[in-house]
Amino acid sequence: MLKFVLKRLMFLPFVMLGVTMLLFAALQFLSAEMRASLYIKDPRQLSAMESIIEKYGLRKPMPVQYWIWLKQVARGDLGYSETAKMPVADAVRSFFPATFELTLMAFFPILIIGVYFGTLSAVYKDRFLDHATRFVAITGYSLPSFVLGLVLLMVFYGRFQLFPPGRYSLDVDLLVHSDAFRHYTGLLTLDSILNGQFSAAADLLKHMVLPAMTLIYISVALLLRITRSSMLEEMSKDYVRTARAKGLANSVVIRKHALKNALIPVVTLSSLLFIGLLGGVVITETVFDFPGIGRWGVVAAVQLDIPGVLGSTLLTAFLFVIANLLSDMLYAVVDPRIRIG
Repeated sequence: MLKFVLKRLMFLPFVMLGVTMLLFAALQFLSAEMRASLYIKDPRQLSAMESIIEKYGLRKPMPVQYWIWLKQVARGDLGYSETAKMPVADAVRSFFPATFELTLMAFFPILIIGVYFGTLSAVYKDRFLDHATRFVAITGYSLPSFVLGLVLLMVFYGRFQLFPPGRYSLDVDLLVHSDAFRHYTGLLTLDSILNGQFSAAADLLKHMVLPAMTLIYISVALLLRITRSSMLEEMSKDYVRTARAKGLANSVVIRKHALKNALIPVVTLSSLLFIGLLGGVVITETVFDFPGIGRWGVVAAVQLDIPGVLGSTLLTAFLFVIANLLSDMLYAVVDPRIRIG
């Protein structure tokens, strides 16, 4: 197992290097003046644009430009974001924890509901439970997230004044930005608990309920369908029929044999769902005025904030590379034949 993991880790730097090459190559379609924004750390430097172009060789051959930019990225210097009004690295540190908290709140219910009910749907094929789960899957898969989000807002917040949009209330905003509040992790809910501010933690969780509900309903649909189809395929195979012929209980056959083999495509989809949520769920964050990384990336793209777009893209690319690595590791846990090969 260790050899398998180390082999995958060895390829990680090369994959990330390839990603940075592709991103930088795409930037070459922009003018030297626009690419100069990647090296600006302060808005006052805009008046010295030509000197920045000269300093970083933005009219030199592409390999020279790439090497200069790569050294800057390695130092964590990604330029200044006009939309966030702060350096890109600080913007990522500011927006990403909000998305991370929302992802954690939504992902585990998605995983549990999707795998559990997808399995039951396959076991009770063509019965009431199967029809009910398929109905949920079809509606969730076809329903636009902004429609569901707006409906939830109108019902829970508009009518009952529950679960407001945004990330926190005004009181919590003042608290988390005060000198008395210590930021241990950057995750405000956890930091509130560590500071003994349990009412603030409850307020933060309350603001995440509706966006999490939206993500759960939309995302669980695909996981339900994949789990169901994978389980149906496994249950039709010879080894399952043999296990049943030996007298094993149906629950044992499903849990210890069919489900384990059916989890391989589920692992792939789950890792992609998790990283997709971490990369920022643009529409959901916009509907609920949630200040996450996805919403900031879209605002940066609309306003042609090149450093902001590149920073959010690099983060998303890095997360997807890590997701593929984790998927490979989980494959080896689920199916030992993979790591042996």
